[in-house]
Amino acid sequence: MAQGNGGVIGPNNTITPVEQQCAVTHNKCATGTITTAAKTTSVNVLVIAGGGGAPGDRGGGGGAGGYRFCTSVPVCGSSPYAVVVGGGGSGVTPAGASSSGVDSSFAPGTPIEITSEGGGSGGGQSGAMQTGGSGGGGAGINNPNNAGAAGNTPPVSPPQGNAGGTGYGVEIGPRNRGGGGGGGASAVGVNATNTAAGTGGAGSSAWPGDCTVRAGGGGGGGQTNSSSGGTGGGGGGGGPGSGGTPGTTNTGGGGGGGGCAPAAGGNGGPGMIIVKEPAIDNCKSAPGVWQMNTVYDYVKSGCWTGFNRFEVDVLVVAGGGGGGGTIAAGGGAGGYRASGYGPACLQRSAVKTLLGAHTITVGGGGAGGQEPGNAGSSGEDSSALCITATGGGGGGSGPNPGGPGGSGGGQGYCSTGTTKGQGNTPPTEPPQGNDGGCGTVPTPGRSGGGGGGALTTGFSRPGPGVGGTGAPNLINCGGTPFSITTFGGGGGASGNAYGGASAAAGGAGGGGAGAPGPAAGAVAGTANTGGGGGGNGHASSAYGGAGGSGVVIVRTPSAYSLAVSPGTNATATHPGGDKIATFTVSGTLTIS
Repeated sequence: MAQGNGGVIGPNNTITPVEQQCAVTHNKCATGTITTAAKTTSVNVLVIAGGGGAPGDRGGGGGAGGYRFCTSVPVCGSSPYAVVVGGGGSGVTPAGASSSGVDSSFAPGTPIEITSEGGGSGGGQSGAMQTGGSGGGGAGINNPNNAGAAGNTPPVSPPQGNAGGTGYGVEIGPRNRGGGGGGGASAVGVNATNTAAGTGGAGSSAWPGDCTVRAGGGGGGGQTNSSSGGTGGGGGGGGPGSGGTPGTTNTGGGGGGGGCAPAAGGNGGPGMIIVKEPAIDNCKSAPGVWQMNTVYDYVKSGCWTGFNRFEVDVLVVAGGGGGGGTIAAGGGAGGYRASGYGPACLQRSAVKTLLGAHTITVGGGGAGGQEPGNAGSSGEDSSALCITATGGGGGGSGPNPGGPGGSGGGQGYCSTGTTKGQGNTPPTEPPQGNDGGCGTVPTPGRSGGGGGGALTTGFSRPGPGVGGTGAPNLINCGGTPFSITTFGGGGGASGNAYGGASAAAGGAGGGGAGAPGPAAGAVAGTANTGGGGGGNGHASSAYGGAGGSGVVIVRTPSAYSLAVSPGTNATATHPGGDKIATFTVSGTLTIS
């Protein structure tokens, strides 16, 4: 039958509406259920099992929990899926045998099940090392338990882990016996030698959902020296008389082996499951052959709009948080959100937009807290083309915790009863920032932690207290028309007057340094980087450093023209033809 489409025989013409759904991230640190959003048809999944525990008395390090990820896993919308998060294995004294970590599973018992094997326990005097997602390290004793255990057991492709290292147990000559390192997600555990216990195998950040390294192996316990755990949450091995360190919670890190008796080994770190539902952004469409009169009627009614959307790349950075006021923590960096440029793990998809005028908001930095005891203020949000970055959290001070935000402020020195600021709050996909670092109470090292940065968490005390690292981004073509190319560094913690903590540097990307202990001098975050402000020391009535203001940069294909207001903002043309608009203050972007 002829239709109202110019007499052409065929189906009725329809306008398919825009279909949109925001990205959703489920970070599951315990067993439970996730429910998908209505329009979701596939998810990306990371499954990390619990890390293996380690024994004492020169015990081998625990193996990391299995590390597996799958992309485009088919699911149904508005549907529940079970997740089982495995716990870490137990660390024990020399007289006992440590235990392996527990498996983690997404959608167990279904056709889409993804299971990672628990990390193998480290070898010791009373128990053999065990295979697992990554294998446990061998014992530092002269018996069959000194061989490292196999990883990727049961085998999967790509491998979920690696073998543990061999322990050194020779009892003649120099008796510097030590356990082998537990295997990690990306590297085998290191063999012990007659001079050192083995370090844990390195974890992995291969999962494309974020930049975090997870599933490091535990270090072996040493007779005369300690050892390091693998990057990604592996616990360090103990030295003479000292116990092994537990694997970090929700990384699947292996526990560190204990040093000489009676030191105990560390527990393995519990695992984690992350499920990411991609954003859906399908354009309006109108397939078919249309009569001009019908199109005209749709135009008059306002229904014939939204077809001419096009893609642009953006960088949206919020204002950084201010540093705290007394022996204080650094402020968290402003949220960092980007497409097309910068670290791949922090890139979202290109932004679809329309011609015309668009409001751009550039957030200011938060004020520094004043001594005595006041925390820094949070930075302000930045937004452009429906993308919002959240202001950085203020740095903690004394009893006042670090604030949450794009990146969190560091924890104040009163570490009992206070918290570090949580980053990526509210959560975005990819994450817009990281947590602040932890503070510490005891003198002479008393101080707050570093503020979180776009790429890494803030560094804790005792320790460097440095602000988290920001992210490099060349969307502005390395200086045209704007010279800054690294954004979102966390503020550094202050020093103190006791001599046990020095002023800490801010993170690369505009983070301000902390003040020295007795004197003022906390440094503000750099303008238009979103850097966090540095913490103030003991200086009476002085302030922590203010957070740096944010920035918005939009880059379009060469076919479009850009205009900005007010005149403080600028436009430029890349040598390849792309158009670039940079906003250092709030204003309006007109695309034609």
